[in-house]
Amino acid sequence: MRLLEDRAVIVTGAGRGLGRAYALDLAAAGASVVVNDVDATEARAVVDEVGAAGGSAVASGHDVSDPDAVDALVATCVTAFGRLDGLVNNAGIYHEARPWDERPDTMHRAVLVNVLGALQCQAAASAVMRDGGGGAIVNASSGGMFGFPSVSTYAATKGALAALTYSSALDLEAAGIRVNAISPMALTRMTENALGRDLAPSTQDAPPLAGIDGKLPEAVAPLVTFLLSDLADGITGQFLRFDGHRVSVVTTDPFADHPHASADRWTPQAMAAAFLGPLGPHLQPYGVERRLPPRLRVRP
Repeated sequence: MRLLEDRAVIVTGAGRGLGRAYALDLAAAGASVVVNDVDATEARAVVDEVGAAGGSAVASGHDVSDPDAVDALVATCVTAFGRLDGLVNNAGIYHEARPWDERPDTMHRAVLVNVLGALQCQAAASAVMRDGGGGAIVNASSGGMFGFPSVSTYAATKGALAALTYSSALDLEAAGIRVNAISPMALTRMTENALGRDLAPSTQDAPPLAGIDGKLPEAVAPLVTFLLSDLADGITGQFLRFDGHRVSVVTTDPFADHPHASADRWTPQAMAAAFLGPLGPHLQPYGVERRLPPRLRVRP
């Protein structure tokens, strides 16, 4: 019996790139897949690929930013396959802009699709999974949430998916629903755009996307298939980074023994002294570039 035999899964944003790779891998593992993409033509093309390989899939052109369309998307899965066992929140849009060049309509659309789309899909899908005895959700976050030049809106939306994962894992565990987030690294249209820019700061020898050439979406897909299968039983609330070769658990313990300073009463001057003293050496590099705060940089 194949790993996901008799399971039904929705993959949003599955018309190309990573979403397409997830859908094909899930279908190869035996899952019946709803291939969702706002471009219904691309969704149907992936369904044809699944069918040619002997798998089962249906296409959906529903827009995840529309709550009524999300309800229809979930209904499509239940109507076609009689159940819903997994959701991959992969739909997302990406744009680059410096903060002063951001446009309200572009930012709004990114939040609608990347954040509200995931929230709405989770709300509709989890209700069906709960009634069906459980399931699994995978949220596609991004290393961009750790800081990347010119993508502050995109990074913020992907950080939101990490926060969604941690909270939802707590809420849905009792319903038998596991929730995990992934940060995939593969060569897609988005990363190809990023590679066209000079991403290497003067403080680093190699750009953040160094080594991505040759890392195709198909190499990342097995992590999603694993997380939606019973092999991942007991794994929830995790943020996993994967480039097709190395998989890692990203730690975000808010209660770790972080560097700190204490006082009975604080003033701005006392705060400045703390950052000149015990806290100063512990200021963290920021962004995927791991850029040092200016006061820690070696000056000629």
